[in-house]
Amino acid sequence: MSEALNQLGAHIEMKRADCVLSWDVTNGELTLNIAPTSIVGIVEFLKTDASCKFSSLVDITAVDYPERAKRFDVVYHFLSMYQNHRIRLRVAIREEDMVASITDIHPSANWFEREVFDMFGILFSGHPDLRRILTDYGFRGHPLRKDFPTTGYTEVRYDEVQKRVIYEPVKLVQEYRQFDFMSPWEGAKYILPGDEKSDDKEAKK
Repeated sequence: MSEALNQLGAHIEMKRADCVLSWDVTNGELTLNIAPTSIVGIVEFLKTDASCKFSSLVDITAVDYPERAKRFDVVYHFLSMYQNHRIRLRVAIREEDMVASITDIHPSANWFEREVFDMFGILFSGHPDLRRILTDYGFRGHPLRKDFPTTGYTEVRYDEVQKRVIYEPVKLVQEYRQFDFMSPWEGAKYILPGDEKSDDKEAKK
């Protein structure tokens, strides 16, 4: 399988050297690093080329690396049922960059791209309806960014007086995430049966 994937990677690089920055086969998986401006061209090629035929879009997701200049990796997974191969495309972008939508090639990318926008705030140019899909209207922030607070920014509750759902700043009723990691036995005033043996051994040393 690895030999077949190496041949496929070399074939794609030869045919579309303008799109492929680098590629590798790791743990039996082929990954191509793609220039952001070339994503539409390479996806179209992978779908139509006779040696590829990656006709099924499996998923689009992203990974956040806040310490990098190119903060996000947008990751695409495709399946070729004709060749029995899978492939991963990885596009590194800055926070302010936009990525071209591939909905014209794979209509199923519509909701995948909306999810990436909702969770990471990445914009897809040319998308027919780019709006949130998992969070609520008026939601602030993007939950899968590494700098998004675990408490969120607002909380939602139903107000009996106003008879509607209202949004309020998060209010923590207790100190947040201040855990006491002491076990039940630490700091105990009494000695458990057998503990005196360990004390004797320490004294003899």
